[in-house]
Amino acid sequence: MKSNSYKFRCYPNKTQQKQLLQYFGSKRFAWNACLAWRSDWYKTFSESVNGIDFSRELTWLKKLESHQWLKKVPSTVLVQGLFDQDKAFNRFFNEGAGYPKFKTRHQQQSIRFQLDQRVVMNNYRAGKLLKLTGLGELKVRWSRIPNGIPKMVSLSQDAAGRYFVSMDIEEEIAVLPPTRQTVGIDLGILKCMTLSSGLVIENPRHLNKRKDQLKKLQQRLARQKKGSNRRAKTKLRIGKLHARTADCRRESLHQVTTRIVNDNQVIMVENLNVKGMTSSSSGTIEKPGKRVKQKAGLNRSIADVSFSEIVRQLEYKCDWFGRTLVKVDRFFPSSKLCSCCGHKMDELRLDVRQWTCPKCKAVHDRDVNAAMNIHDEGLRLLAPVGTKGPQLRDSGGEGVHPMAVSPRSSDQPSACQEQA
Repeated sequence: MKSNSYKFRCYPNKTQQKQLLQYFGSKRFAWNACLAWRSDWYKTFSESVNGIDFSRELTWLKKLESHQWLKKVPSTVLVQGLFDQDKAFNRFFNEGAGYPKFKTRHQQQSIRFQLDQRVVMNNYRAGKLLKLTGLGELKVRWSRIPNGIPKMVSLSQDAAGRYFVSMDIEEEIAVLPPTRQTVGIDLGILKCMTLSSGLVIENPRHLNKRKDQLKKLQQRLARQKKGSNRRAKTKLRIGKLHARTADCRRESLHQVTTRIVNDNQVIMVENLNVKGMTSSSSGTIEKPGKRVKQKAGLNRSIADVSFSEIVRQLEYKCDWFGRTLVKVDRFFPSSKLCSCCGHKMDELRLDVRQWTCPKCKAVHDRDVNAAMNIHDEGLRLLAPVGTKGPQLRDSGGEGVHPMAVSPRSSDQPSACQEQA
């Protein structure tokens, strides 16, 4: 059984849209009030409190005449928002995430409803019916039919003004038949992905295609008065443009990663530090950064190609369909190593796209050579100690079988990689 997420477009009517505005605002108020209360409490008493403690304060606020509007909102919407804040603080304390921030009405809005499992058939039927507390029946575009019953349903509105319902369902996913194909992937900007087999996936550059249109809209937005209707319309157009770009990027990545997972049993990819790669180089007033504009353009290109999204999709798809994903260390010199003899170059500039090995005289394409080295290093990491080749679990997960491809061993540095 695997956890499968579904996201559908929904179309609330005007009455439901007004109610959703009130729900979004109430959840935002509960989040901000709880965050301020927790921060002040810790500064005053040096003690930590959680969302459950604030829920008692929220019950007291509902009794005040000035906060009677909170009673019109389902309690599950406010409670789930407080649970989300508890998770945000857990990530802050345990995973090194940033301190939770106050929410504004100018960002994406979302609320979560809990479905009563005792009468769930009255409110949910896959592909036919979805009723939420206080909203009634929603018009949902069922692009797929979920095979199960959700416990929670999230309703969100993005920057383009579109509404979506999301649900997480535990269901059985059939694994793919095993294959003996393995592949190494080199991620890049000029080329989105280069496979060890020689296949190149070009970078579609979705953001660059809409750069001129986006620039004009942002210039128009900067000239318009804050709070005006025309500024709101321009901001909505910018949101729609960004949403269209994100949809195209997500769809193209899903097509590529699905094809890679279907064709290969073992997939090797670099474990890149994307957060560090996209860090700003502006520096400080005392020590200003160098080539800040060029670095900002590089950061946009890295964000547009979406290294993290590629790895995320490969991770969960390999887990679903019985494939193996190996992450190679980010400091592994994949570009500087010769994939034929193992010779390591002392220096290799980024503008060098082809180079000749001084030891074996082999001519390498930079990206294809890096993908082959990632492939070999991944197989070496996968091989158990004392075996000649990697032992992989079959698609059923009941046993292991040796692959026909063996990683390069340390006592054979001059052997070229061969695949049966």
